[in-house]
Amino acid sequence: MARQDEIRIGDAERDAVMLALHDHFAAGRLDTAELDERLDAVLSAKTRGDLRAHVRDLPPPTGLPEPEKAPDVPWQQGAAVMFGGPGHPAWRHRHMRLHPHRHGPHFKAFPLMLAVFLVLAFTVGPGAGFLAVLQIALAVWVIRAVVLAVGVRRSRTRA
Repeated sequence: MARQDEIRIGDAERDAVMLALHDHFAAGRLDTAELDERLDAVLSAKTRGDLRAHVRDLPPPTGLPEPEKAPDVPWQQGAAVMFGGPGHPAWRHRHMRLHPHRHGPHFKAFPLMLAVFLVLAFTVGPGAGFLAVLQIALAVWVIRAVVLAVGVRRSRTRA
């Protein structure tokens, strides 16, 4: 908490605390003289610690940001955190999930490409099979990109 109290603040933080002080005044926790005294002090505050001193005796909300809590991880945070396991910051933002939600029907391109490769590898040769698989992959990629672009364009025109 000591390091957080040394961080300099801006107008947005001062405004949030002043708004909270007005709310506490409206709730009857502060009288007019106390409100004026605290507002003057908040306007001259330079760090979070300065602001915290003026709202320490008031219940939340105080206008100050809540300190971030560490995620509850039941096991050691070793390499799993480093490589994106639970406890990694991306989990808080839901960028990484165990079972990502996918939209639309799934196209099983891998079994199709494997079958084409095997057939061509045994009939023409592995080089031709590999090139055919690359061409199929490119075609699938181009088709999916066009479908995605058309979908984005339609959703923008509807909005």
